[in-house]
Amino acid sequence: MMQWLIYGMVYGGAMLMVWNIICFVRYARFMQKQKSWRRRGWLLQVPIVLLLLFLAGYLLVGIIGEPDLIVASILFGGSVFVFIIYLLLSRITQQIIEGERLEAELSAKEESSRMKTRFLATMSHEMKTPMNVILGLDTLALKNPQLQPETRDQLEKIDLSARHLLSMIQNMLEMNELENGQATLKNEEFSLKEALDQVNAITTTLCTAKGLHYETALPKTKDYFLYGDVTQLKQALLSVLSNAVKYTDSPGTVRFAVEVYPRGDRKMNCLFTISDTGIGIDPEFLPRVFDAFAQEESGSTARYGGSGLSLAVTKKMVELMGGVIRVQSQKNVGTVFTLSIPMQCLRETSLTLPEEEIQITLEGKRVLIVEDLPENAEIVADLLELEGVETERAENGQVAVEMMEKSEEGYYDAILMDLRMPVMDGLEATRRIRALSREDARIVPIIALTANSFETDVKESLSAGMNAHLGKPADAETLYDTLKEFIRPTAGKTSAEGVRQA
Repeated sequence: MMQWLIYGMVYGGAMLMVWNIICFVRYARFMQKQKSWRRRGWLLQVPIVLLLLFLAGYLLVGIIGEPDLIVASILFGGSVFVFIIYLLLSRITQQIIEGERLEAELSAKEESSRMKTRFLATMSHEMKTPMNVILGLDTLALKNPQLQPETRDQLEKIDLSARHLLSMIQNMLEMNELENGQATLKNEEFSLKEALDQVNAITTTLCTAKGLHYETALPKTKDYFLYGDVTQLKQALLSVLSNAVKYTDSPGTVRFAVEVYPRGDRKMNCLFTISDTGIGIDPEFLPRVFDAFAQEESGSTARYGGSGLSLAVTKKMVELMGGVIRVQSQKNVGTVFTLSIPMQCLRETSLTLPEEEIQITLEGKRVLIVEDLPENAEIVADLLELEGVETERAENGQVAVEMMEKSEEGYYDAILMDLRMPVMDGLEATRRIRALSREDARIVPIIALTANSFETDVKESLSAGMNAHLGKPADAETLYDTLKEFIRPTAGKTSAEGVRQA
């Protein structure tokens, strides 16, 4: 009985070793298909040869030898051990290959995302360049007091359509940044009153053009100096307000109310309520109103247009600032949006009328326009000349640096700098101007005027030494206000003090 057990273990081990050899042959063929093993495939043959030698030893012991129980146990245990090693090796290899596959997929997705971002950045620049010409020429044409009413009406419609297209482009860019996690907050001190005044000025213009009544309920006794991203805040508010104007027919009403609630430890909660008497939102669509590309399936889509991105971008912006946005609506009655955003309050002041309003004018100032496209430079020059500004042009960054070096100190009051240019781009030109060994090179306002409007572009402008970052197409009033802000005797702000974006 014992002999049967001994020989059973020997031949059983031999059969298991045959199975091990078959498994290792399959494993070697599988590994040789992997790129990393194509040049080292001979190493995979070594264990197969060793296992064949072990198998020959098993057979020799079983045929001509006289194995005892100890030898038989060792032989059988060796086959079991090899089988277990194969299972472990196979499992580890599968996990490594699966990890490499997932890593490759992730790398491919990241590369695809980078290519998408680069494509959007390039396309936005290429699309904004002709838009700059269209809006610039349209703005100049509208300033002609001798226009016929019919022609003025046509030009105003061109302006509205062009700005609508521009907002869609900007929404797509912002959604891409938000989805890729590239959007960041710029924390800086700002006046809540000034921010609201700018928002109200734009909204008043929109409501007046459409024949709507605009009501506001804002803090009247105090101004709050907050710490946060004023650009994101204004953009979120304007997005909801313009949406209210868009879906409200004349003679409707748009109302904007702001309430401030202190929370202690210099923190406060700002509650912005925007209501309208517009067409309202269907209850079934209400849960999807903040979804990207979501549009209510009704005649309103064809009538009012839109890409369905504006509110989706706004929601992500508000959440990025740590706030929440809610909506209530009743069909054919109106809609109420509520934005609750936490802010850090640095200080608060009482609102009093200034004894004397300082009038700031651009008359007689000299601005260097650094722009490679002649038509863009001509439009900006024409806009500035309407305010009495003298302009000169440099066709690229290198020419701008040379013109700055050859000019008398204080000759230029400001520089409008494009970013993308041949020979030398605007960032390098700004760095070289700031490095010049003359006092005015350090304090002359350098303002980016570019189609590059990504957050990374703004950061690069800041690090290069620019004072502000304006996007193309340039809004005439924003351009004037920015120049007035920085062209002051005490406004020698450098990049270390902050950058303004519009």
